[in-house]
Amino acid sequence: MSEKKSEQQKPGMSRRRFLTYTIASTGGFLASGVLFPMIRFAVDPLLQKGTDTKYVDVGPVDEFGSKPKSVEFRIKRKDGWYMKEDGEKATAWVAKHGAEILALSPICKHLGCTVHWEGGGHLNHFYCPCHGGLYTKDGVNVPGTPPNGPLDTYAYKVENGRLLLGPITKRGGGA
Repeated sequence: MSEKKSEQQKPGMSRRRFLTYTIASTGGFLASGVLFPMIRFAVDPLLQKGTDTKYVDVGPVDEFGSKPKSVEFRIKRKDGWYMKEDGEKATAWVAKHGAEILALSPICKHLGCTVHWEGGGHLNHFYCPCHGGLYTKDGVNVPGTPPNGPLDTYAYKVENGRLLLGPITKRGGGA
C-alpha cells in the first residue's frame, strides 16, 4: 500500500493548491488596492510637518492706527502637493491698541465669509454679510449674532519699525 501512495503523489504542486494560492494572492492584491488609500488618508496628517509660515512684512508700524486697516500679503503655503510660485494671497485687519497691535483674520467663524469693518451700516464693528454676524473692534463676537467664536489672530512681531505677521492663532471663548 505504501508503494501505491508514493506512485500517486507526483512531485510539484497540485491543481487545488495552485488555485488556492492564485485566488488568495489576487484577493490580497485587490484588498491592498482598496485599503492602502484609506490607511494613507488616515495616517497622512500625522506625516505632515507643521505649517512653516514665516513672518511676512506688511508695512511700517506707523501706518497703523486705532482704526482697523486691511492689509494684503502673500504667504508660501503647500496645499497637498501644490505650492503657488508667488505665494497665496492672505488678508488681515490690523489695528493698534496703545502699544499693542491686533492683527485679525477676516474669516468669519460662522460660515467662513469675509468680514468688513463698519460694513452694513454697523459703526465700530466688523460685519459679516452672509448672515449678519457682528464682531467688536477687538474681534470678539457680539452676543445674539450668528458667529460662535471670536476672530482668529495673526502672530506678529516688530523689527526695525516694520510689522511682520506670522501664522494664525486660534482664539477660544467668545460670547
